[in-house]
Amino acid sequence: MMQTGSIRLAGGALEGEMSLTPIGEPRRKITTATIHEKKLHREPITCLTAYDYAAARLVDEAGIDMVLVGDSLAMTMLGYENTLSVTMDEMLHHVKAVRRGVKDALLIADMPYGSYQVDVKEALLNATRFVKEGGAEAVKMEGGEKRVDMIRGLIDAEIPVAGHIGLTPQSLNVMGGYKVQGKTLGAIEQLMRDAVALDRAGVACLYLEGIPREVAAMITAEVETPTIGIGAGPDCDGQVLVFHDLVNLTFGQPAKFVRRYGDAKALITQSVLSYKADVASHQFPSDGESYHLPKDTQGALETILHRKQAMRR
Repeated sequence: MMQTGSIRLAGGALEGEMSLTPIGEPRRKITTATIHEKKLHREPITCLTAYDYAAARLVDEAGIDMVLVGDSLAMTMLGYENTLSVTMDEMLHHVKAVRRGVKDALLIADMPYGSYQVDVKEALLNATRFVKEGGAEAVKMEGGEKRVDMIRGLIDAEIPVAGHIGLTPQSLNVMGGYKVQGKTLGAIEQLMRDAVALDRAGVACLYLEGIPREVAAMITAEVETPTIGIGAGPDCDGQVLVFHDLVNLTFGQPAKFVRRYGDAKALITQSVLSYKADVASHQFPSDGESYHLPKDTQGALETILHRKQAMRR
Protein backbone atom coordinates (compact mmCIF):
# COMPACT_ATOMS: atom_id res chain seq x y z
CA MET A 1 0.00 0.00 0.00
CA MET A 2 1.13 3.55 -0.63
CA GLN A 3 0.63 6.63 1.49
CA THR A 4 -0.56 9.48 -0.71
CA GLY A 5 -0.22 13.17 0.03
CA SER A 6 -0.14 16.41 -1.90
CA ILE A 7 2.13 17.53 -4.72
CA ARG A 8 2.88 21.24 -4.91
CA LEU A 9 2.74 22.72 -8.39
CA ALA A 10 4.02 26.16 -9.32
CA GLY A 11 5.02 27.73 -12.58
CA GLY A 12 4.43 24.48 -14.48
CA ALA A 13 7.14 22.63 -12.55
CA LEU A 14 7.06 20.04 -9.82
CA GLU A 15 8.30 21.66 -6.61
CA GLY A 16 9.09 20.46 -3.13
CA GLU A 17 8.92 16.88 -2.04
CA MET A 18 6.82 14.29 -3.80
CA SER A 19 4.84 12.46 -1.16
CA LEU A 20 4.30 9.03 -2.66
CA THR A 21 6.29 7.41 0.12
CA PRO A 22 6.06 3.66 0.76
CA ILE A 23 4.89 2.75 4.25
CA GLY A 24 7.38 0.79 6.34
CA GLU A 25 11.05 0.18 5.67
CA PRO A 26 12.83 2.20 2.96
CA ARG A 27 12.82 0.50 -0.42
CA ARG A 28 16.07 -1.10 -1.53
CA LYS A 29 17.67 -0.36 -4.88
CA ILE A 30 16.49 -2.70 -7.62
CA THR A 31 19.30 -4.32 -9.59
CA THR A 32 19.57 -7.06 -12.19
CA ALA A 33 20.22 -9.46 -9.30
CA THR A 34 16.99 -8.31 -7.64
CA ILE A 35 14.81 -9.24 -10.59
CA HIS A 36 16.46 -12.65 -10.84
CA GLU A 37 15.66 -13.18 -7.16
CA LYS A 38 12.07 -12.24 -7.87
CA LYS A 39 11.82 -14.92 -10.54
CA LEU A 40 13.28 -17.52 -8.18
CA HIS A 41 10.75 -16.60 -5.49
CA ARG A 42 7.90 -16.28 -8.00
CA GLU A 43 7.38 -12.62 -7.14
CA PRO A 44 5.82 -10.66 -10.04
CA ILE A 45 8.08 -8.03 -11.61
CA THR A 46 6.62 -4.64 -12.57
CA CYS A 47 7.94 -2.46 -15.38
CA LEU A 48 6.70 0.76 -16.96
CA THR A 49 8.11 3.08 -19.57
CA ALA A 50 8.94 6.67 -18.68
CA TYR A 51 10.30 9.38 -20.91
CA ASP A 52 10.64 12.50 -18.74
CA TYR A 53 11.56 13.57 -15.21
CA ALA A 54 8.04 14.01 -13.83
CA ALA A 55 6.73 10.65 -15.02
CA ALA A 56 9.94 8.95 -13.88
CA ARG A 57 9.54 10.39 -10.36
CA LEU A 58 5.95 9.22 -10.13
CA VAL A 59 6.66 5.75 -11.48
CA ASP A 60 9.73 5.24 -9.30
CA GLU A 61 8.10 6.50 -6.11
CA ALA A 62 5.09 4.25 -6.73
CA GLY A 63 7.48 1.31 -6.31
CA ILE A 64 7.75 0.01 -9.89
CA ASP A 65 10.71 -2.39 -10.22
CA MET A 66 12.02 -1.40 -13.64
CA VAL A 67 11.76 1.79 -15.69
CA LEU A 68 12.28 1.43 -19.43
CA VAL A 69 13.07 4.44 -21.57
CA GLY A 70 11.59 2.78 -24.62
CA ASP A 71 12.08 3.81 -28.22
CA SER A 72 8.29 4.08 -28.17
CA LEU A 73 9.01 7.68 -27.13
CA ALA A 74 9.39 8.22 -30.87
CA MET A 75 5.60 8.13 -31.07
CA THR A 76 4.44 9.08 -27.57
CA MET A 77 6.75 12.07 -27.09
CA LEU A 78 8.05 13.09 -30.51
CA GLY A 79 5.12 12.33 -32.79
CA TYR A 80 6.92 10.03 -35.22
CA GLU A 81 4.88 7.45 -37.11
CA ASN A 82 6.91 4.53 -35.72
CA THR A 83 10.06 3.80 -33.72
CA LEU A 84 12.45 3.68 -36.67
CA SER A 85 13.13 7.43 -36.87
CA VAL A 86 14.26 8.16 -33.31
CA THR A 87 17.99 8.85 -32.98
CA MET A 88 20.62 8.06 -30.35
CA ASP A 89 20.82 11.71 -29.34
CA GLU A 90 17.05 11.92 -28.91
CA MET A 91 17.01 8.73 -26.86
CA LEU A 92 19.94 9.88 -24.74
CA HIS A 93 18.24 13.21 -24.04
CA HIS A 94 15.26 11.37 -22.53
CA VAL A 95 17.36 8.80 -20.69
CA LYS A 96 19.17 11.63 -18.89
CA ALA A 97 15.88 13.22 -17.87
CA VAL A 98 14.49 9.93 -16.57
CA ARG A 99 17.73 9.20 -14.70
CA ARG A 100 17.19 12.39 -12.68
CA GLY A 101 13.78 11.14 -11.61
CA VAL A 102 14.62 7.51 -10.84
CA LYS A 103 16.14 6.60 -7.50
CA ASP A 104 15.32 2.97 -6.75
CA ALA A 105 14.06 1.29 -9.94
CA LEU A 106 16.35 -0.46 -12.42
CA LEU A 107 16.78 1.93 -15.36
CA ILE A 108 16.89 0.35 -18.83
CA ALA A 109 17.57 2.29 -22.04
CA ASP A 110 16.27 1.09 -25.40
CA MET A 111 18.87 0.91 -28.16
CA PRO A 112 17.23 2.69 -31.13
CA TYR A 113 17.14 1.32 -34.65
CA GLY A 114 20.52 1.75 -36.36
CA SER A 115 22.50 2.07 -33.12
CA TYR A 116 23.55 -1.60 -32.94
CA GLN A 117 22.65 -3.34 -36.20
CA VAL A 118 25.89 -2.46 -38.00
CA ASP A 119 28.53 -4.18 -35.84
CA VAL A 120 29.55 -4.98 -32.28
CA LYS A 121 31.94 -2.03 -32.07
CA GLU A 122 29.24 0.53 -32.84
CA ALA A 123 26.79 -1.22 -30.54
CA LEU A 124 29.34 -1.06 -27.72
CA LEU A 125 30.04 2.62 -28.31
CA ASN A 126 26.35 3.51 -28.24
CA ALA A 127 25.56 1.30 -25.26
CA THR A 128 28.47 2.88 -23.39
CA ARG A 129 26.97 6.32 -24.02
CA PHE A 130 23.71 5.22 -22.43
CA VAL A 131 25.55 4.00 -19.33
CA LYS A 132 28.26 6.67 -19.07
CA GLU A 133 26.33 9.76 -20.19
CA GLY A 134 22.74 8.74 -19.50
CA GLY A 135 23.12 6.77 -16.29
CA ALA A 136 21.33 3.69 -17.61
CA GLU A 137 21.92 0.46 -15.72
CA ALA A 138 21.12 -1.80 -18.68
CA VAL A 139 20.34 -1.48 -22.37
CA LYS A 140 17.70 -3.31 -24.41
CA MET A 141 18.07 -4.58 -27.94
CA GLU A 142 15.73 -6.49 -30.22
CA GLY A 143 16.46 -9.82 -31.86
CA GLY A 144 17.21 -13.41 -30.96
CA GLU A 145 20.00 -15.79 -31.99
CA LYS A 146 21.55 -13.26 -34.37
CA ARG A 147 22.25 -10.87 -31.47
CA VAL A 148 24.12 -13.36 -29.27
CA ASP A 149 27.68 -12.32 -30.18
CA MET A 150 26.76 -8.65 -29.80
CA ILE A 151 25.11 -9.22 -26.44
CA ARG A 152 28.11 -11.15 -25.15
CA GLY A 153 30.36 -8.30 -26.28
CA LEU A 154 28.35 -5.78 -24.28
CA ILE A 155 28.21 -8.04 -21.23
CA ASP A 156 32.00 -8.50 -21.46
CA ALA A 157 32.19 -4.70 -21.25
CA GLU A 158 30.15 -4.83 -18.01
CA ILE A 159 26.94 -3.57 -19.61
CA PRO A 160 23.84 -5.62 -18.70
CA VAL A 161 21.58 -6.32 -21.66
CA ALA A 162 17.83 -6.92 -21.82
CA GLY A 163 16.68 -9.08 -24.73
CA HIS A 164 13.49 -8.54 -26.74
CA ILE A 165 11.86 -11.12 -29.01
CA GLY A 166 8.47 -11.74 -30.57
CA LEU A 167 6.88 -8.66 -32.06
CA THR A 168 9.93 -6.44 -32.43
CA PRO A 169 8.84 -2.97 -33.61
CA GLN A 170 12.20 -2.20 -35.22
CA SER A 171 11.49 -5.13 -37.59
CA LEU A 172 8.25 -3.49 -38.70
CA ASN A 173 9.12 -3.50 -42.39
CA VAL A 174 10.23 -7.14 -42.37
CA MET A 175 7.19 -8.35 -40.42
CA GLY A 176 4.82 -6.35 -42.63
CA GLY A 177 3.23 -4.50 -39.73
CA TYR A 178 2.52 -4.95 -36.04
CA LYS A 179 1.41 -8.58 -36.05
CA VAL A 180 1.27 -11.26 -33.36
CA GLN A 181 4.29 -13.57 -33.73
CA GLY A 182 4.72 -17.26 -32.94
CA LYS A 183 1.43 -18.57 -34.31
CA THR A 184 2.84 -21.50 -36.29
CA LEU A 185 4.91 -24.48 -35.15
CA GLY A 186 7.90 -23.22 -37.10
CA ALA A 187 7.59 -19.74 -35.58
CA ILE A 188 7.22 -21.21 -32.09
CA GLU A 189 10.36 -23.27 -32.59
CA GLN A 190 12.29 -20.17 -33.67
CA LEU A 191 11.07 -18.19 -30.65
CA MET A 192 12.17 -20.99 -28.34
CA ARG A 193 15.62 -21.08 -29.99
CA ASP A 194 15.88 -17.30 -29.68
CA ALA A 195 14.87 -17.34 -26.02
CA VAL A 196 17.29 -20.12 -25.09
CA ALA A 197 20.13 -18.47 -27.01
CA LEU A 198 19.61 -15.14 -25.23
CA ASP A 199 19.27 -16.89 -21.88
CA ARG A 200 22.59 -18.68 -22.39
CA ALA A 201 24.20 -15.42 -23.53
CA GLY A 202 23.35 -13.99 -20.11
CA VAL A 203 20.67 -11.37 -20.72
CA ALA A 204 19.43 -9.63 -17.57
CA CYS A 205 15.80 -10.10 -18.59
CA LEU A 206 13.85 -11.01 -21.69
CA TYR A 207 10.96 -8.95 -23.06
CA LEU A 208 8.32 -11.03 -24.84
CA GLU A 209 6.05 -8.93 -27.01
CA GLY A 210 3.00 -9.85 -29.04
CA ILE A 211 3.11 -13.64 -28.76
CA PRO A 212 0.47 -16.20 -27.71
CA ARG A 213 0.13 -16.79 -23.99
CA GLU A 214 0.93 -20.48 -24.38
CA VAL A 215 4.25 -19.73 -26.08
CA ALA A 216 5.22 -17.14 -23.47
CA ALA A 217 4.47 -19.68 -20.72
CA MET A 218 6.74 -22.24 -22.41
CA ILE A 219 9.58 -19.74 -22.71
CA THR A 220 9.19 -18.55 -19.12
CA ALA A 221 9.40 -22.14 -17.85
CA GLU A 222 12.39 -22.93 -20.07
CA VAL A 223 14.73 -20.01 -19.34
CA GLU A 224 16.42 -18.88 -16.14
CA THR A 225 16.25 -15.19 -17.02
CA PRO A 226 13.12 -13.27 -15.95
CA THR A 227 10.59 -12.78 -18.74
CA ILE A 228 8.70 -9.50 -19.04
CA GLY A 229 5.54 -9.67 -21.09
CA ILE A 230 3.72 -7.08 -23.15
CA GLY A 231 0.88 -8.67 -25.04
CA ALA A 232 2.23 -12.08 -24.01
CA GLY A 233 -0.28 -13.16 -21.38
CA PRO A 234 -0.14 -13.48 -17.57
CA ASP A 235 2.34 -16.35 -17.29
CA CYS A 236 5.47 -14.23 -17.70
CA ASP A 237 7.60 -13.36 -14.67
CA GLY A 238 6.67 -9.70 -15.05
CA GLN A 239 4.70 -7.23 -17.11
CA VAL A 240 5.43 -3.94 -18.85
CA LEU A 241 3.12 -1.30 -20.28
CA VAL A 242 3.76 2.01 -22.01
CA PHE A 243 3.09 4.79 -19.50
CA HIS A 244 1.02 6.77 -22.01
CA ASP A 245 -1.20 3.74 -22.68
CA LEU A 246 -1.69 3.24 -18.94
CA VAL A 247 -3.08 6.76 -18.43
CA ASN A 248 -4.72 7.29 -21.86
CA LEU A 249 -2.31 9.83 -23.28
CA THR A 250 -2.19 8.20 -26.70
CA PHE A 251 -4.31 9.19 -29.67
CA GLY A 252 -4.83 5.91 -31.50
CA GLN A 253 -6.75 2.72 -30.90
CA PRO A 254 -5.08 0.80 -28.04
CA ALA A 255 -3.76 -2.70 -28.54
CA LYS A 256 -5.76 -5.63 -27.18
CA PHE A 257 -3.42 -6.10 -24.22
CA VAL A 258 -3.59 -2.49 -23.00
CA ARG A 259 -5.50 -1.83 -19.80
CA ARG A 260 -6.10 1.83 -19.03
CA TYR A 261 -5.93 2.67 -15.34
CA GLY A 262 -6.65 6.38 -15.64
CA ASP A 263 -7.76 9.05 -18.09
CA ALA A 264 -5.10 11.75 -18.07
CA LYS A 265 -6.24 12.88 -21.52
CA ALA A 266 -9.67 13.87 -20.19
CA LEU A 267 -8.17 15.52 -17.11
CA ILE A 268 -5.67 17.57 -19.11
CA THR A 269 -8.22 18.54 -21.76
CA GLN A 270 -10.70 19.73 -19.15
CA SER A 271 -7.99 21.64 -17.30
CA VAL A 272 -6.90 23.44 -20.48
CA LEU A 273 -10.50 24.29 -21.44
CA SER A 274 -11.21 25.64 -17.94
CA TYR A 275 -8.07 27.76 -18.05
CA LYS A 276 -9.03 29.13 -21.48
CA ALA A 277 -12.52 30.00 -20.26
CA ASP A 278 -11.24 31.74 -17.11
CA VAL A 279 -8.79 33.88 -19.09
CA ALA A 280 -11.48 34.79 -21.63
CA SER A 281 -13.90 35.82 -18.85
CA HIS A 282 -11.24 37.72 -16.86
CA GLN A 283 -11.52 35.29 -13.95
CA PHE A 284 -7.85 34.35 -14.08
CA PRO A 285 -5.71 35.56 -12.49
CA SER A 286 -7.61 36.84 -9.47
CA ASP A 287 -6.38 39.49 -7.06
CA GLY A 288 -5.38 36.73 -4.67
CA GLU A 289 -3.19 35.20 -7.38
CA SER A 290 -1.43 38.53 -8.01
CA TYR A 291 1.61 40.11 -6.35
CA HIS A 292 1.23 43.47 -4.54
CA LEU A 293 3.53 46.30 -3.65
CA PRO A 294 4.54 46.76 0.01
CA LYS A 295 2.38 49.39 1.71
CA ASP A 296 5.19 51.95 2.07
CA THR A 297 6.18 51.57 -1.59
CA GLN A 298 2.51 51.82 -2.63
CA GLY A 299 2.11 55.02 -0.59
CA ALA A 300 5.22 56.60 -2.06
CA LEU A 301 4.13 55.66 -5.59
CA GLU A 302 0.67 57.18 -5.08
CA THR A 303 2.29 60.43 -3.85
CA ILE A 304 4.43 60.62 -6.99
CA LEU A 305 1.42 59.94 -9.23
CA HIS A 306 -0.64 62.62 -7.49
CA ARG A 307 2.19 65.17 -8.03
CA LYS A 308 2.42 64.28 -11.72
CA GLN A 309 -1.34 64.69 -12.12
CA ALA A 310 -1.21 68.09 -10.37
CA MET A 311 1.58 69.29 -12.68
CA ARG A 312 -0.51 68.39 -15.76
CA ARG A 313 -3.41 70.63 -14.68
